[in-house]
Amino acid sequence: MAATVEVKKKIYPQEDLISGAEAIGIACDLANVDLVTAYPIRPYDNVMQYISQLVADGKMDCEFIVAEGEHSQFEIAKHASICGARVFCGSSGVGWMYAMEALTVTPALRVPMVAMVGNRALDDPGAFGVEHNDALSVRDLGWMLNWVDSAQEALDMALIAYRVAEDSRMMVPLAMSCDGSYLTHSQALVQIPSAEQVKKFLPPYNRGNLLLHPDNVISVAPQVNEDWVTEVRRQNFAVTEIACDVIREVYAEFEQIFGRKYGNPFFEEYMTEGADVVLLGMGTLSTPAKVAVRKMRAEGKKVGFVRLRWFRPFAGPELAKCLERFKAVAVIDRDYSLGSPDLSGIVATEVRSAMYTNSATRPPVLDFICGLGGRDVMVPDVEQIANIAFEAAKGKAQPLTQWIGLRG
Repeated sequence: MAATVEVKKKIYPQEDLISGAEAIGIACDLANVDLVTAYPIRPYDNVMQYISQLVADGKMDCEFIVAEGEHSQFEIAKHASICGARVFCGSSGVGWMYAMEALTVTPALRVPMVAMVGNRALDDPGAFGVEHNDALSVRDLGWMLNWVDSAQEALDMALIAYRVAEDSRMMVPLAMSCDGSYLTHSQALVQIPSAEQVKKFLPPYNRGNLLLHPDNVISVAPQVNEDWVTEVRRQNFAVTEIACDVIREVYAEFEQIFGRKYGNPFFEEYMTEGADVVLLGMGTLSTPAKVAVRKMRAEGKKVGFVRLRWFRPFAGPELAKCLERFKAVAVIDRDYSLGSPDLSGIVATEVRSAMYTNSATRPPVLDFICGLGGRDVMVPDVEQIANIAFEAAKGKAQPLTQWIGLRG
């Protein structure tokens, strides 16, 4: 499905000052993506703008289709993938929700689509700022979900995403979450791998016997009703049972080829050695959290930070083993889950479940809903959260869920 254009020789510097959105666009080029679909919505639109410029300049060879809406762009990408094309698309906020019908059926069709979510608040009230509820809306549908916190990790994760999603044992879609503005539009120095390295790491997309082709007569999305739905769901469930193992394998090979080490694929630990209290969050919350941790450590306070990279699959046993050694855990949720247990956010609820089923040692897990709608999470906010967690570590009862930074 390559476009019939003359492609100029690609010359990427080893290091460049680029945004998170541009990093993902470069990764799509290096991955030889066959088809990109697009519909503009902030803050995801910077990715499609960057890719469209590459195509217009003859530097990237792919089909670039601007659809009339998010639903159509995801449907186009889904069917192109079924026919054997490596695809990319994405959206933000309510645009991601507009595509919900397509997003819902994609996992069961075993479509290894890679999509980028430029995290944005769900209207109303209108807001372009970051929240995580948009991507998290597909958490129970079979999509893999991860969050990155830098332009470098965005580029690396895009390559890892294709390798994981297209693994013959997996064949399910993956959504990369990039916090709107904080990551999508902010520039940083990024190490860009060579095309030869990427080719060694990422083999051509091979759909095998799932390929929709006249020579391979198969049914796609048959109407099965009560006869086979349970079995189809169980097949998707089987993928989740092996997902963590596949991800570990891919990260190990990534390190071997590119020389960049991420350690534990599922979460990052920062200054957790000897800590009494640990903070936990996803995405670019890591920036104020790490600054606050360094400041409090200098003041003699034993606090650390854990950043979740992967939300689906959720590495419950590993995370529980990590968290059980602390006296209190403070989860910072850039999301909300109205009516949930303890009226907590989504991440805290998942963490508590993981601790309950995987650890006999259960420190108090407090939840702090913070930074909604793109409001900055400041270092004093993080310090306030940590100080409340220190009180819980001393055995003083604290509310399980608190909202931080409320006005009035």
